[in-house]
Amino acid sequence: MVDSTEHDRATVAERAARAGGDVALDSFRTGIAVDTKTGKTDVVTQADRDSQQRVSDVIGETYPNDPIVGEEGDELKAVPEEGAAWVIDPIDGTNNYVRGLRTWATSVAATMDGEPVAAANVMPALGDSYLADGEHARLNGDPVGVSDRTDPEAATVAVTAWSGTTRPEAYTRLTSELVSEFGDLRRFGCAQATLSFVASGALDALFTNVDPNPWDTLAGVGLIRRAGGRVTGLDGDRWDGSGGFVASNGVSEIHRTALDAARTIRDE
Repeated sequence: MVDSTEHDRATVAERAARAGGDVALDSFRTGIAVDTKTGKTDVVTQADRDSQQRVSDVIGETYPNDPIVGEEGDELKAVPEEGAAWVIDPIDGTNNYVRGLRTWATSVAATMDGEPVAAANVMPALGDSYLADGEHARLNGDPVGVSDRTDPEAATVAVTAWSGTTRPEAYTRLTSELVSEFGDLRRFGCAQATLSFVASGALDALFTNVDPNPWDTLAGVGLIRRAGGRVTGLDGDRWDGSGGFVASNGVSEIHRTALDAARTIRDE
């Protein structure tokens, strides 16, 4: 049975993500000014700020008392362990966005007691919208599921957030291991898009070796789990929102091989 609360929150998540995505799309490929935050590749634009405000406004129309966790501004930066909350990334993949690449997403997750219960990853420049509601993962309204591939040598995997700028040797070892064990390797520069691709079966697994921010992960993790996939920490236990993780179609051989590759660097 579909939980009506999850269904309602999924509806609001999608509506808010679409509204924020429309704001970001209005400035896409317009030569918008770019600022940096903590490093040379940690960029932000006014579109990020405007999109987040629009997403927050839409959520507040229905859930005015729920706390919001967001990448930009003065929003919370950690997900409350108890009760309801919303997690927003107005433009996940801002580096792609400012370069005119279409792979970026406006991401909204509804959480309850720290767990995603509904999610929307809207990619307006690609024309795609991924939604996790109380029953299905959906792509543009149609139910989708993870792939059924079982052979790692026929599988395509991806790396999302990584510590290559500070640990390039570890990143090199990881990618070498992934290339030797799997059929092909991708990196899209947008964590939420990559997670969505696993949920829809376009990718078979992904890996990150850093402790990611909640706005980079929770919506996509919710999508994968709703689509029948598996997300674990690097120790193989169910991922609890902190530390690196592997996400896959849930096939034991695929997931185990990804975890084995992770062992090349996880204990450093």
